Amino acid sequence: MRAAVRGLGRGLAGVGVVVALGVAGWLMWVLPGPQMGAVLGFGPVDGVVSVHRCYEAADAEGYTTGTDCTGWYTPRRPGEAAREIVLDTAADEYRRGTEVEVRTARGRAYELSGTAVFNFGTAAGLLLVPFLALAAWLFACARSGTVESGDGYFLVSLVGLFAAVVLAAVAGILVGIGTAVF
Repeated sequence: MRAAVRGLGRGLAGVGVVVALGVAGWLMWVLPGPQMGAVLGFGPVDGVVSVHRCYEAADAEGYTTGTDCTGWYTPRRPGEAAREIVLDTAADEYRRGTEVEVRTARGRAYELSGTAVFNFGTAAGLLLVPFLALAAWLFACARSGTVESGDGYFLVSLVGLFAAVVLAAVAGILVGIGTAVF
């Protein structure tokens, strides 16, 4: 009887690992994934934005999130109509008429900028770390067949959350320096 319960516990913990990782991947795909891919330059350039004006953007609480620019987007794909668009977290405060190559995601244009790397890197890290810690704890439970202490995994998740913000900041600074130099 005890072996059957242990086997059932292992199976449920194993399923929990798969579900936790699946939910984490799905949330990454739904929330910051497309924008992060556009910022990091995955795929070909979608088009060019001719900048009309730039301004300091703010989130719902009033904190600045970087420089946004409005402009006229001309797509590279034939058959797609030109339209007005927002260049989200631009790398620079561009002058009127400047043309910037962009990738699009969710109706906005993106380019590689330190602020965008920080914003989306932080969002991705803060989203993934709790799910990865949960999956690691469930994997340890599945491996041993007993409920393991979660204290260490909780501590690692707190350290991971702090590390995600620090790494995103360092990456954003390096990208900002790189875009300024090159």
